[in-house]
Amino acid sequence: MAARSRLLTAALGFAAGLGTALAAAGARQATAIAAVGHGHPPQHRLLDVASRLVQRKLPLEAMSTYLNGLHMYADETGRQVEAAHFCIHLEHDLHQCVIFDRNARDARLIGIEYIISAERFAALPEEEKALWHSHHYEVKSGILTAPGVPAIAEHAYFSDLISTYGKTFHTWQYDRDDFPYGPPQLMMGFTADGQARPDLVAARDERVGVSTAANRERRRDLPTPRVAPEANAWETGRTAQTRLVQVDVT
Repeated sequence: MAARSRLLTAALGFAAGLGTALAAAGARQATAIAAVGHGHPPQHRLLDVASRLVQRKLPLEAMSTYLNGLHMYADETGRQVEAAHFCIHLEHDLHQCVIFDRNARDARLIGIEYIISAERFAALPEEEKALWHSHHYEVKSGILTAPGVPAIAEHAYFSDLISTYGKTFHTWQYDRDDFPYGPPQLMMGFTADGQARPDLVAARDERVGVSTAANRERRRDLPTPRVAPEANAWETGRTAQTRLVQVDVT
């Protein structure tokens, strides 16, 4: 009887602790929602809070990795922006990421990126390959980083990512507009020293709490893979870019 009583007491204690944790999580979620969406009608804000607590967002819950990097417009390489990626390793050779302007509650959704292995890239149609960029320099230079991840784990992660390729489109040109105007824009990654704006790198490092220089030093031992010549099309002086065109409806 005493054992059953202790077990019951422990179970009740665990349940109470779990309830407290869930209540605290709910309070954090409610606080997060309340911190954004200023000006919404009260009924909309109430719905936001209630939905956050009772609805499962399975694709969002599955996103496991936060990467911070810099992108440049494929046809205007001097236009460069910070990109906070939130990714899921969907298949063994495919990652998919949603991109925000920063890691914050009120961050703006600015684009998407697909990341594939070198083997899958090699199998792409030739026309498709021109839309993709390599990650070898972003990793080796330290510009691409995983804030908060222990150095050993980060090193292992980037030893795999260094040979991958990404296709990125930004849907919000937030460096120019305060609203997501226009068609998606093809973005590219850096491939050599002297391309990334030093002021942008420094500002990103300070804001996120990382060191590109330290990242670079830790990754010196990572071997640079052979980069497919069909990637990084912008280096040829010609690149694809999206434009709005009028077409017949069929």
